[in-house]
Amino acid sequence: MTARALPAIGWEPCSDRSVERGDPLAGTGGFGARWFLVELDGAWGTQAILQSRLDPHLARRFITRVEGARMRPLAIRRTGRRADERRRQTVYRWAIVDSRPGSESVVWGSVTDPAELLDVPLDGSTGEPSTEPVICVCTHARHDQCCAVKGRPVVAALAKAFPKHTWECSHLGGDRFAATMIVLPHGLYFGRVDAHDAAGIVERYRDGVIDERYFRGRSSLTNVVQAAQSFARAATGDARIDALPPLRETRHESGWTVELDADGSVATVELTAELSEPLLSMCSATRAVPVRQFALAAPVELTPSAVNG
Repeated sequence: MTARALPAIGWEPCSDRSVERGDPLAGTGGFGARWFLVELDGAWGTQAILQSRLDPHLARRFITRVEGARMRPLAIRRTGRRADERRRQTVYRWAIVDSRPGSESVVWGSVTDPAELLDVPLDGSTGEPSTEPVICVCTHARHDQCCAVKGRPVVAALAKAFPKHTWECSHLGGDRFAATMIVLPHGLYFGRVDAHDAAGIVERYRDGVIDERYFRGRSSLTNVVQAAQSFARAATGDARIDALPPLRETRHESGWTVELDADGSVATVELTAELSEPLLSMCSATRAVPVRQFALAAPVELTPSAVNG
């Protein structure tokens, strides 16, 4: 399908259009196995870290270093701070997060000179380990207005329930699913979150359970596996965070076959990819393009594993 121009009449926020279309959430989480979070008070431009209180040359070196280590940089800030408090920032907290299954970890540290961010070991060998979750809600207004309009009530509700663990953050991807958030260290993406249900999503996370109603996928897994796990959770009723780890992902002519470990059985998920009708995935988009969406090609099949034969 080819792109088409933004309609002049009847335009509405991208997240509202997404709800009306019923865009599926499953398999839409952006990749991020390891993360470098940096606290940056004040306004963020379209490119949050590059257009922040950091010197642009320093910010560019920081991003180059982090992305060169195959980590994902993310700007964070506390919600509810007054403008004068944001201007007086003298400490820059940072966190290194590993979201890979079985290696989940968070290490916190801080610097007083932003240039010292370039010297923080990227292996997480310094700083203070934490076992507490890090809740990041996208409120990146300059990137997409839906993230700000729908993200701010969510982050306010979460900051009230979990004040030490909640942060505003820069672009997470999937603006049409605003409000979007990620819960670290497990890297669980959620979309269409509202203020009423936000705390419950986190409470379920702390109980080791995924709220599938809002779940987009796990950041350390491919989009194909994210979607396969969603279909398998629906088939098995197993919503535990660490359930259904991938065993094998096979690409073939008609789609994918994904095999998941289902506690002594193998859940085989046959997937196809379809292209949606052309859509505007961001409020600022001016060209509509189709996006990939996953569908089941056959019912999820459960068979005994070879080990348990």
